[in-house]
Amino acid sequence: MAAGNPYAQGARVWIPDSVEVWRVAEITRGYKEGDAILHLRLEDGSALAYPIEFQLPPLCNPDCLSGADNLVALSHLHEPAVLHSLRRRFLEANAIYTYCGIILVAINPYKPLPIYEEEVIYAYSGREMGDMDPHIFALAEEAYKQMVRFGKNQSLIISGESGAGKTASAKYAMRYFTTVGGCLCDSSMEEKVLASSPVMEAFGNAKTTRNDNSSRFGKYIEIGFSQVHVTGATIKTYLLEKSRVTFQAKAERNYHIFYQLCASATLPEFQGLGLRGAESFHYTCQGQCTAAQSTDDAADLDSTRRAFLLLGIPEADQLELFGILAAILHLGNIVVRGRDRRGDGCFVEPADEALGLFCTLLGVEASQVMRWLCHRKLVTAGETYLKPLSRQQALDSRDALAKHLYGQVFRWMVNRVNRALRSLEGHRTSIGILDIYGFEMFELNSFEQFCINYANEKLQQLFNLHVFKLEQEEYVTEEIPWVFVDFCDNQPCIELIEGRLGILDLLNEECKMPQGSDGSWAQKLYQTHLSSSQFQKPKRPMDAFVICHFAGKVEYQCDGFVEKNRDAVPEELVGLLRASKSALLAELLLEEGDSHVSLQSRRSSGPRMAGRPSRRSLPSSQKSKKSISSQFKASLNRLMETLGSTTPHYIRCIKPNDGKQPFVFDSRRAVEQLRACGVLETIRISASGYPSRWTYQEFLGRYRALVSREELMGGNEKQICTLALARLLQDPSKYQCGKSKVFFRAGQVAYLEELRYRRLRAACILLQRHLRGWLARRCFGRARAAAVCLQRHARGMLARRFVRMLRRTRAAVMLQKTLRMVLARRSYLRIRQAVVTIQAFARGMFARRLYQQMVWHQKAVVIQAAVRGWLARTHYARLRGAIIYLQCCYRRVRACRELRRLRVEARSVEHYKQLHKGMEIKVIQLQCRLDEEAQEKQRLVEQLSGLNAAHAEEVQRLRAEMQRLREDAARDAEVQQLQERLAELERHSVKNCLGQEVEELRQRLAEVEAMKLQLGEERDTLIQRMLEQSQDLEEQHQRAARESQGLLQELEEERARYQSLVQEYTRLEQGYENLRDEVAFHRQSTLRRSPSSESFLGSESSYLSSMSAAPSRDGSDQQAEGLEEHWQLVPEGPQPSGEVLLNGNVGQDPFEKAYLLLLGQLKAVNEELARTREELRRSKAPVEPEERKPLDFLKRRNIAEMLGLGRSPEKVAVDDDLKHAYDAMQVANRLLVSQLREEKQQHEEKVEGLHLDICSLKQLSQQQAALIQDLQQHQGQEGLQHHVLRLKEENWELAQKLEKQERTTLKLQKQLRAYAKQIQELTVKREVTGPAQELATSTVVVSRSPMVLSPAGLSQAMLAWRMEDEGRIIKAVITDYKPQSSPGALPDLPAYILFLCFRHADHCYDELRARSLLDAAIDAIKRVMKKHSDDFDMVALWLANTCRLLNCLHQYSQDESYWQGNTARQNNHRLQNVDPQSSCRSLGALAIQLYQQLIRTAEKRLKPMIVAAMLESEPIQGLSSSCPPGHRRSSAAPAYTLPELLQQLGSFRAALDRHGLAPSVGHQALRQLLFLVSGTTLNYLLLRKDTCSWSRGIQLRYNISQLEQWLRAEGLQQSGAREVLEPLVQAAQLLQVKKVTEEDAGALCSLCTVLSPQQVVKILRAYTPAVGLEERVSPSFISSVEKQLQDQYGEGPSQLLVDTNHLFPVHLPFTASPVHLDELPIPDTLDLAFLVRL
Repeated sequence: MAAGNPYAQGARVWIPDSVEVWRVAEITRGYKEGDAILHLRLEDGSALAYPIEFQLPPLCNPDCLSGADNLVALSHLHEPAVLHSLRRRFLEANAIYTYCGIILVAINPYKPLPIYEEEVIYAYSGREMGDMDPHIFALAEEAYKQMVRFGKNQSLIISGESGAGKTASAKYAMRYFTTVGGCLCDSSMEEKVLASSPVMEAFGNAKTTRNDNSSRFGKYIEIGFSQVHVTGATIKTYLLEKSRVTFQAKAERNYHIFYQLCASATLPEFQGLGLRGAESFHYTCQGQCTAAQSTDDAADLDSTRRAFLLLGIPEADQLELFGILAAILHLGNIVVRGRDRRGDGCFVEPADEALGLFCTLLGVEASQVMRWLCHRKLVTAGETYLKPLSRQQALDSRDALAKHLYGQVFRWMVNRVNRALRSLEGHRTSIGILDIYGFEMFELNSFEQFCINYANEKLQQLFNLHVFKLEQEEYVTEEIPWVFVDFCDNQPCIELIEGRLGILDLLNEECKMPQGSDGSWAQKLYQTHLSSSQFQKPKRPMDAFVICHFAGKVEYQCDGFVEKNRDAVPEELVGLLRASKSALLAELLLEEGDSHVSLQSRRSSGPRMAGRPSRRSLPSSQKSKKSISSQFKASLNRLMETLGSTTPHYIRCIKPNDGKQPFVFDSRRAVEQLRACGVLETIRISASGYPSRWTYQEFLGRYRALVSREELMGGNEKQICTLALARLLQDPSKYQCGKSKVFFRAGQVAYLEELRYRRLRAACILLQRHLRGWLARRCFGRARAAAVCLQRHARGMLARRFVRMLRRTRAAVMLQKTLRMVLARRSYLRIRQAVVTIQAFARGMFARRLYQQMVWHQKAVVIQAAVRGWLARTHYARLRGAIIYLQCCYRRVRACRELRRLRVEARSVEHYKQLHKGMEIKVIQLQCRLDEEAQEKQRLVEQLSGLNAAHAEEVQRLRAEMQRLREDAARDAEVQQLQERLAELERHSVKNCLGQEVEELRQRLAEVEAMKLQLGEERDTLIQRMLEQSQDLEEQHQRAARESQGLLQELEEERARYQSLVQEYTRLEQGYENLRDEVAFHRQSTLRRSPSSESFLGSESSYLSSMSAAPSRDGSDQQAEGLEEHWQLVPEGPQPSGEVLLNGNVGQDPFEKAYLLLLGQLKAVNEELARTREELRRSKAPVEPEERKPLDFLKRRNIAEMLGLGRSPEKVAVDDDLKHAYDAMQVANRLLVSQLREEKQQHEEKVEGLHLDICSLKQLSQQQAALIQDLQQHQGQEGLQHHVLRLKEENWELAQKLEKQERTTLKLQKQLRAYAKQIQELTVKREVTGPAQELATSTVVVSRSPMVLSPAGLSQAMLAWRMEDEGRIIKAVITDYKPQSSPGALPDLPAYILFLCFRHADHCYDELRARSLLDAAIDAIKRVMKKHSDDFDMVALWLANTCRLLNCLHQYSQDESYWQGNTARQNNHRLQNVDPQSSCRSLGALAIQLYQQLIRTAEKRLKPMIVAAMLESEPIQGLSSSCPPGHRRSSAAPAYTLPELLQQLGSFRAALDRHGLAPSVGHQALRQLLFLVSGTTLNYLLLRKDTCSWSRGIQLRYNISQLEQWLRAEGLQQSGAREVLEPLVQAAQLLQVKKVTEEDAGALCSLCTVLSPQQVVKILRAYTPAVGLEERVSPSFISSVEKQLQDQYGEGPSQLLVDTNHLFPVHLPFTASPVHLDELPIPDTLDLAFLVRL
């Protein structure tokens, strides 16, 4: 140390421990030079005298450095510090990834964690390696970034023990590359790359005692890239463990594919394979573990088969492959029996079931298999012998065949996978993922462990060289003096294995010997390498040897080395299988045979060796076959060359415990793996130099408290740091100052932290001293002021008490005087009141008696008058009834006579006709009268209801009057009784009567009091009942509110589903367009057509497109409009085609009589339809003369042209012309008659159908009335409202159909009338139409579509256009439209122009044009959006125009619900003929697509700004220095600040307002964008540990307050944007609250109501306390919070990150336009002169 004794009292050190490997102890007595014992105190309080033998124990790092993301940042770099940091991060923070220089240490959690979602991938994409928490995605992003920047191949080397998580890490890395890189040409390539994993795992992974999914082979996956996109992949495998096919240790399994087949044996396609349970086969039951806990074999087979299909392996090949695998299982069940006890021979039963299934599945003969399983062929110079095998040899031969077959299957499967992943165009760069076995050291180590450890030695050598190279480059870049660091080089060990006469050479030489054995090979090893330091012989007398690897000594047993290296396969059985009927099996074995043949041919091409072959010669294929060690050495050398040409990135997977328990850390097992994987070697190399490296800005920000004022006056940061370090660290060898960084030796950062802690502690003591003095002075001042105040208040209280006594004495005298006066006056008034009352009662009694006599006299007179009148009326009624009866009898006789006469007349036909002649008119009149009477009835009902109400009021008033009179009568009766009693009192003594009266009055008073109490009780009862009713109503209201809330939520969900469907449709539409462009490109590049063929195809396609452009219509409408168009669209010239058609139908010459007869029939038919025409004319408004004249002219002219009357008399003779005209007229008349009959029949059928429709409409209207009543009772039920709206739409469609039918009938009748007039004119005028008529016709016909001009020249608010102008309109209004070219115009001008054109098509009854215009507009907007997808202003412009066009269609439709805000002029411009509902749906879908594209465009601009503005910017200066040293921040200033982010949001809002978008839509867009800001910030807060601190919480809360202030300034408080910021607000509060006690845990749980439990726990685990000011959050506190959150919220989905791609459902409100269409200004710059404004 540069200053002070590091082993002073209070320092902490690490001492070895047998259980925990290392444990912490505190020095109780300072160490001095020469002491032999170090006095320590353990964590449990016990004392320990630690002997110092060679070196002092390693020092502990400060608490602020423990748990650092990068182990190299530790001040003291050694094994216990590394182990402690990993354990602390793993157990306390649940962080499984930690950097160690260039190595990523990954600890298997044995528990699924929510840190691998797609949101996490995009969060790490594009970020620097140190910006985020350690993660495999960060390392993959670093490799991907280096590949893209420098164009150099990269590699990820993943190693570790079995069960450490290598396979899972490789899969995550592959998923990252395929997700970030995507695919350039083949959209399914990334799926294929990911699909290779389940296939490789099924065939190459198995359950071991350490891992349920252990990879039993090494693989190198090379993912090819073309620039930044994935183009393909290649998989290379190494050293498949084939011995597992025939043997498994206890509690282990064979490869997964066998158990998957056995679990799916009941499938129909597997019935012929003879499969059963896995316990039935010898090759799958040896480990006594046929099922794994975390494996579903049947489901895994489905995944494997789906992956096969995705990789292009058809079902047939799969079934054949499964048949070979089943044959391997049956091969293991073949029973071999010995012939005698000596074991000289063996045999197989011919009836063996397993043998039969094996032969059947592979297509070989059973006899041949039986023969060559039990015999071996020996070939000598001239003869061939068959040697019988012993039973053990036969079993070994069987197992060798099974291993060979499975090896070939595995090799074939890898080749097929590579074929599917191969890219045709190749790749420029690649990233390789090496998933290879880690260093293995078991009790019994054999040939497989030897090869694995040999590969790890080579990889470790490459790793050491790479680490050494990086260290050297760092020092050279910073211009630091470089001293060579000696590191452990394992080249001697590699030379021992692969050098000349090394272990592999001796092994291959022994395999070539005919009598080679493991023992002889061991003796050769002892003789050759016993003198080597890397080779040792074990003490026990056995065939074994020991190699000193870099990770430790490993003892290998020689048993099986020679046989495994040979990998001998019986050639007879292989040749038998080559001749199999199975095509796949022949392919597997022929591939290897071809390679052997080629090898033999290459050898035979050289000079031959003369000599006699030995008697025990091996087959030729055995001679040419390389040994396993040679193959492995060659493939390993190729792998080293490949890795040497790439930039490696290392991932070391650590297995925390052998019990596979989640988050349990076994220190001994972890240390073993750290030593074996090279992590500690990296630490040693870093510790030998300058492991701690700080930029000058970081150093100054952290240790500014240690810098003096004079040093701060320096010129730059480097000079300040140099001066401060020279003063703080006097030894210059302890640090070095580079160009941009300062380098420290091990332990110097800890010393600086100690100095900083002391300086801050002294400053805190000074602050506390001054603060306590100020508090004491303030307390004394407050006490003195309180004493003075108390004295003042006491004196005042005594004075006020004396004054109060004086006032009370005076008041008592005044009260006595007043009271005596009151008592005297009350007595006088009582006596006076009694006298007045007696007088009043006496006078009233006399007056009422007189009134009673007068009333009785009046009633007697009234009764007499009523009786006399009744007698007179009775007499008159009797006389009148007799007279009426006589009149009725006489009239009945006259009516019977008239009835008989009318019956006679009714039998005549003429009368019947005359009677029914005007019946229909009468029915209509009666219907009108019925309507009038119904209206009159309604009016009378309303009057009656009014009269009833008035009558009820009058009755109520009379009842009140009657009640009042009754009360008066009762009072009168009482007065009379009192008068009588008064008379009695006059007769008797006054004193007795008054006493009795007083008693009665008291009784009556008691009764009144009782009645008052009863009324009070009734009132209380009524109040209670009203309260209950109000509570019931409140409950009903709450229930209705909840139901309405649920319905609203369902509506939002339905809206979200609809919008997601619209988004999916947009995506599919985009994909379709991309595929169409690609197909067009391929066609253009492959097909070369001639100009003539192109012109022919073009004309044909134009003809087909014109034919397909007309939409289908109803039958009658299509015929009517088709006929009308046929007459209208005939050109002016002669029509030979029509003439030929007419003339072709004439069979013979016509006569004049036939023509006249036809004319008469036509007139009769017209008269017969007169009544129907009149009815239809009444139903529709009459057609104006100006509308009919151009049409008559046009029809007359076109008919004349069709009949051939328009030809010039100079060219054709008059007689021929008249003859042809007469023939054409006759044919036309026949056609008209037949068509008239068909139309009449269709009309009758339609009338009947319309009657049925009217009946059904009445029923529907009744149903709607009932539904509306129910809807009024349940206003909160949104489903009924949707149902009513749907019924209204159906009624509207039916009404439109009815109007269309009536309109079609009217058109046909007009045409028939016009045709009849023309035929009459033709019969009179047999002359050709003059040129004057042609000129008039040409001036009248302006366009093909008839236009109706408004009367008196008023504006009709429409733009006249033709069908061929559609492209020009779309080009001017949408494609080439630029708002800048029309300053001052409305922002949604294109929408208004399109609607004016739509109104013209509606006015012309041309639904085809209207829909075609809107479809073309929608397509054009989509094309513009595809071209300007990143232009926010352009997307906002067309979103506003789409919404405006949609609102115009609603505002001017026939739906009355949209007319509320219309003026009278706007109501005159409503659509009359075209139903815009389908167009509204299309525009609504387009608006949603544009809104989603608007959000995506804004998100692209906001995403790079969010993290920098919300987390990295520091608006509050001075808080950054509290960042702990282990968590580095970027030295550069943030790219964006919060004001820039707010400015961007303001620009978005301004753009939305500028283009006239509805405010509610803008609010929804800003809410979505703030959700992105909140979600992205929260995600990065969860993924970056350096942001989880108190100071960062303060900064974040300040930034959020700025956002909220901006929302208030913009008036967006009610937009819902504040709610989406709530998770971020709670996260900032969580970083600031206290986190110590149980009360803190409860308050924290009540605070975090929006954050998920996983997010809260993640923030607590990642929280970094301020050094010296806070304590680390204890694991018990985190467990308490987690438990309370689970109890509060339950076990929800384990989602850690916020889905920032989520889109809220958008609601597009209806906004009526205040613009009058006839006053819309259209600038001339739009070039719309071809449109005529009507």
